[in-house]
Amino acid sequence: MRLIISFIALFLSVILLQLSSSGLGPLDALSGLKLEFSNSQIGLLGSAHFFGFFIGCWWAPRLMGSVGHSRAFAGFATLGAMGLITHMLIINPYVWALMRIASGLCVAGCYTVIESWLNDRVTNKTRGRAMGTYRIADLGSSMFAQLLIGVLEPAHYISYNLLALFCCAAILPITLSKTAQPKVPTAPRLRPKLAFNLSPLAVVGVVIAGLTTAAFRMVGPVYGQGVGLQPDQIGYFLALFVFGGMIAQLPIGWLADKYDRRWILIITSIGAITACAITIFTSNLGTNLILLSSFLFGFFTFPIFSVASAHANDFGKPEERIELSAALIFFYAVGATASPLIASTLIEKFGPSSLFIFISTAHLILIIFGSARLNSRPTLGNRTPYMYAPRTSFSIGRLMKKGKK
Repeated sequence: MRLIISFIALFLSVILLQLSSSGLGPLDALSGLKLEFSNSQIGLLGSAHFFGFFIGCWWAPRLMGSVGHSRAFAGFATLGAMGLITHMLIINPYVWALMRIASGLCVAGCYTVIESWLNDRVTNKTRGRAMGTYRIADLGSSMFAQLLIGVLEPAHYISYNLLALFCCAAILPITLSKTAQPKVPTAPRLRPKLAFNLSPLAVVGVVIAGLTTAAFRMVGPVYGQGVGLQPDQIGYFLALFVFGGMIAQLPIGWLADKYDRRWILIITSIGAITACAITIFTSNLGTNLILLSSFLFGFFTFPIFSVASAHANDFGKPEERIELSAALIFFYAVGATASPLIASTLIEKFGPSSLFIFISTAHLILIIFGSARLNSRPTLGNRTPYMYAPRTSFSIGRLMKKGKK
């Protein structure tokens, strides 16, 4: 309990930040539809967010070294709040895309500060409880943020101001905390080649995870409106995706520790394709089936990044794991940056179902590549334990790595 109390400021900042950032994606999509932006322009907003996220992951550790943790967090959160407020001042999709770059910078920068602070405070004895609470705060607030879409009016300044208030409020717990700021960690080198050399399948897995989850979260509202869902139903549609991912961590993690992780990646991709097929063929048969398919889709796709990350770590040395984590998040960001624009363009040209045809094709590639890798080398007997791996910053690998404390 003392551990949780000591981290309450950090976890409260996580919750407020997620309420702001996770609510922005679907709000932007619905606002863009109301303002008659094209689907491609709406997809560009999602891609811009992940482009900003990548820049923020690279820049944040360097800014912390210059100004310290609290000031860096306040600076990144201010960028996010400015981006939110500017939305209704200038109604232009390309200006909004610039503001979404700011939101991506905000998310990556703030999470880098939070995870650096957490890593300085946890020990090997408390790491599991700290990560468990962090996971609940992160995913729980992300799920609740999707439900806000049912009450936030699209393209209205009050909706964006409310999200901006959450973003500003996230600054208070950290900047007013009496806890001494930790030492600034060395920024991990970005070595994409390291991940590919250790496990080509893990690289393909995290790229596919970026392609599919980002497309769903950023363009899902466009699909939802295209098949007749109301805003509150779109909120449930997105929230059930996150909830499915939360529920999946225990059973998929157990399977990933017990069996060959290459088979788990193949099986989860088969499950994702099945969920996509259910969505496509039942879109005219009622809302409940669409919501069920969203839950199943989250259940099978959300753990793919963590399984792929665990598979890569099986072949890495302990001293390589921090840089390996940064490399995997880089590849995730590559897929996540490209997918919203691709998916929205497909919807514009071929209709709502093309979103899930695109996602199914991506998972089919992972099945084929994973099957080809089954005979490349034997599975390892002594493997790293499965752990939920957030896609939050290049520094997450340091938080998940056991040290000597």
